[in-house]
Amino acid sequence: MLSTLAYSVLYLILRSFMNSFAANTLALLITAVANTAANRRVTFGVRGNAGLAGDHAVGLLAFAVGLALTNGSLAVIHWAGVDAHWVEVVVLTVANAISTVLRFIALRMRLPKAG
Repeated sequence: MLSTLAYSVLYLILRSFMNSFAANTLALLITAVANTAANRRVTFGVRGNAGLAGDHAVGLLAFAVGLALTNGSLAVIHWAGVDAHWVEVVVLTVANAISTVLRFIALRMRLPKAG
């Protein structure tokens, strides 16, 4: 939830001085890396560098899926002629939330549960 909120805020800030696709890509990249690190540490209790590269590779794969989903959503919005930033934010927030869930599932399949 925090990742999706952070993404929305970052997107709005970045969207004020770049196009929607660039703002989306940058906001998604920043929050995806942070989300993967947070899931490793907080959710799954993984500390240290063991498996770090593989975990971030899974996060990167989830990022690619999320980028396709969010940029695809933007393409549909623009194709439909919608030019309101608030509509972009709503649609992108939903798409990013789905992406975040997919990242969590991918990491859950890779990492043991904390506890």
